[in-house]
Amino acid sequence: MRDVKVLSGLIRRRYREGASLAAVARELGVSKATVQRHVPVQERRDAAAAARQRHRNRAETPYEKALRAQVVRLYGSGMPQQRVAATLGISVEAVVARLEPSRRRSKQEAARLAVEQQGELLPQEEVIARYVQGATMAELGRLYGVHPTTIRRRIPDDLVRPRSRTPQPRPRSRRVLVEEEVRRRYAAGESAYALAREFGVSTHTIRSRIPDTDWRGRPSEETPVPSPRPARPSTSSRMVLVLSDEEILARYRAGQSATAIGRAAGVDCRTILRRIPETERRTHLQAQQLNRPALDVDADTIRALRARGLTWEAIAAETGLSAKTLRARA
Repeated sequence: MRDVKVLSGLIRRRYREGASLAAVARELGVSKATVQRHVPVQERRDAAAAARQRHRNRAETPYEKALRAQVVRLYGSGMPQQRVAATLGISVEAVVARLEPSRRRSKQEAARLAVEQQGELLPQEEVIARYVQGATMAELGRLYGVHPTTIRRRIPDDLVRPRSRTPQPRPRSRRVLVEEEVRRRYAAGESAYALAREFGVSTHTIRSRIPDTDWRGRPSEETPVPSPRPARPSTSSRMVLVLSDEEILARYRAGQSATAIGRAAGVDCRTILRRIPETERRTHLQAQQLNRPALDVDADTIRALRARGLTWEAIAAETGLSAKTLRARA
């Protein structure tokens, strides 16, 4: 294991020689935080101040002044930061560092300037010649890799064609419409749509040449509306059941469920409930307790069965209760 005092001495000596914290950490195989703990705070502050001073002194050198002047000149001429960096052989970050914040262009201004510069490289005479020959602005934009609006700016106003061209009528083969031929061919089985397409007319024109007696489609006159069916007379008499309302109520009070009574009467349980007054109807919990009566299995019986070595499942199968109920009662 490395001695802490020896490590501290190595760290301080290398740091005072001018190596950075990261470089010392890589050389000695320790973390940067370890190096910081062994370097006094005042030494690190003095080193940072010296580095800032060296940076300010370097900014005043003739080379740095000439480089800054070239960056400002090229950027001020409209050249983007990437092209300035490629021209001077430096990084984009170095270009940005040598520009004052007030001189830097916004994103919108840089994009507009890039479009204008790209448009200036277009061969305007060639663009106008192609446009006069019939090419559209969209086609020229795809050809030169620019937006159609950029193409529009390079074309004089007197040469710009209207946006909506008049569509050329499609040549249609029209034949002389002979009513006798239309009627004969329609009677032979041809459809009105096929005849209209061959003669170059609409189906309504073909329909006007066909007599109503020969027309195979919907008749021209309106179809008489059939008379509505007579409404059934509404009867207010109730359904006659096998059991009377008094017997249904007596059975319900005796403990039978509405389903059981309806099964005996041959009707639905909802029909039975409508014959029972609201005050006599049982709640859901009461009906559940009535339909699922608790078996007379006390805790002593359950413990005795458990003492015999039976499992909860075996006791549940024997008593008819669930294992959860058995555990609760035990």
